[in-house]
This record gives sequence, C-alpha cells and structure tokens, in this order.
Amino acid sequence: MSNPAVFSLFVFVTNCVFVAVTDEVKSVSVLEGDSVSLNTDVKVQRDDQILWTFGPQNTRIAEIIKRDQINFIFVSNDGRFRDKLQMDNQTGSLTIRNIRSEHTGLYELTVISGKTSLKSFSVTVYALLPSPVITSNSSNCSSSSSSSSKRSSVSRCSLLCSAVNVSAVTLSWFKGNSVLSSISVSDLSISLSLPLEVEYQEKNTYSCVINNPIRNQTTHLDITQLCHTCPDESQRSYLKVMIIVSVWLLVLMSAVIMMCCCCCCCRKLCQAQQTDLTIREQQNMSEYTQIIYCLQKEDLPELGLLDVDRTETTVNYRHTTQ
Repeated sequence: MSNPAVFSLFVFVTNCVFVAVTDEVKSVSVLEGDSVSLNTDVKVQRDDQILWTFGPQNTRIAEIIKRDQINFIFVSNDGRFRDKLQMDNQTGSLTIRNIRSEHTGLYELTVISGKTSLKSFSVTVYALLPSPVITSNSSNCSSSSSSSSKRSSVSRCSLLCSAVNVSAVTLSWFKGNSVLSSISVSDLSISLSLPLEVEYQEKNTYSCVINNPIRNQTTHLDITQLCHTCPDESQRSYLKVMIIVSVWLLVLMSAVIMMCCCCCCCRKLCQAQQTDLTIREQQNMSEYTQIIYCLQKEDLPELGLLDVDRTETTVNYRHTTQ
C-alpha cells in the first residue's frame, strides 16, 4: 500500500514549504488505572494528516491520513501500548486506557492542514497512594516537669507516620491546618517515615498526610488510643514497692503451702504407722489370750485339790509372733 510513503513524502514537502506552529507543552497528570484523553482541538478535514509520536525517539503510535473518501488510520498495538490506544477519526484525539507508569513521557501531535502545527503533552502517571500508618513508640515514653513551687509532670508520646513503596510524594504532619514537618521523595520507590512528639494532655488535632500533585490520603491521630501517660517519680516508686511486696508475698505463700503439704504428708504417715502398730498389738493380744487359756485348761490343777494355806503362783507365758 503506497499511502504511508505518499504521506511521508507529503510531510517532507509540506515541512519545506510551510512554517510549523508549535504550542507550549501541556502538562497532564493522571493516576494509574485511569484513562486520559489528549485532545487535538481540531476537526479532521480532507487532505489532513495527523501523527502522534511518543518518547525521545519519536516513536509513531497513531496517525490518520484523509484522502477524499479514503481514510488511513494507524494505531500501535504492540509493546506497552497494546490494546490501550483509541483514536477519534473525526478529531484525531488520542485516548490511553488503563494507563500505567510506563506511559509517562512526552506525546507530540503533528497536524498538517495547509500548515503544520505541533502540540506537545507531558504526561505524568502517578501510582495509587496508600493511606499513611501512624504508630507509637511506647518504649520511648518521656516526661518533663515544670514550676519550681509545684512539681507537675507532662507526658509525651513519640509517634511515627510511615508509607511504603511510594514515589513522587510528600509526607507531612499537620497540627490543625498548619504543617509541622514534611519530607518528599522524587521518582524512587522507597519507604518514608516522619516522627512526631506530642503531649498526651493536649486537645489539638493532628493528622498525617501523603500527597502527590493530583491526590492525597489522610490519617487522623487518636492520641487516647496510641498514647498512654508516663508515671511520675512517686508512681514509679510506688510501683516498685508494690512489685517487691508482691514478690515476697508470693514467696511466703509458696513456703506456707509447702509446709502445709509436708505436715499433711507426715500426719498421714504417722496415722498409717499407728494403725499398723494397733493391728499388730491386737494380733499379739489374741495369741496371748489363747496361750493363757490353754495353760489354765490343761496344765494347772483344779482349785479344789489345792491346799488351803498354799500360796498360788501364776506363770504367764507369752508368745510373740515375729
């Protein structure tokens, strides 16, 4: 097809004959995922040519050539612009859908219609902003005292506002509508953090804000949730005493419990030994009774056979079972 060659030749001849009118560069900012339209502000007429290029190498991404009843339209569909470009065949305006950071750069429009006019669009694509996160450093609790006549303690809370994987943003602490501190980063994707120290008792409104040229995200500080009062010296001494007393009470209770357990065990052991001894004595008494009974029945003479003046002697035999 000879149309592209004819177009190139026509552009060359036209550029030699007509003076190109160049407008200033128009800046366009857009968030990732959105669509952006680069408008030509013209209506394509017969014998008009419109060309869109991108980047420092002027890569052709879209063009229209109108000849009588024939329109030649080219839209790039490869690489980073695949399925993302749409060109209006009536105006030549270019729409980039679902734009990404890789589409940041300079877009140039060349309109040839009796004269050559140029338009430039500097497109900047910003990443979606995360919400800043506020954390407190509870281990860094500090207090300051004032007044010589009456000692008063003011608790302070150390805070940190952070945002991760951000670029081309500014992170700021606000007290009401006033900026307390801020930090910025250019195109590098890094993590930002900004410290702040506040008094627990104050009622001011604090917020951490992250912003780029087209959007911002804000997180408000809840002092009562993140900050806690620092104990003064008397409170600290009282806490120390209470801790020591609690430890000693715990040790004493443990000792008492151990002594009670030992006494209970000893009592049970003594009762068991006493019960065993009683059982053995009962067995021995039973055997002893049987021996006495046998002796009285078989070996000793009857009472009627004894003399009246005879002294009675009783012999007891005791058999002990080992």
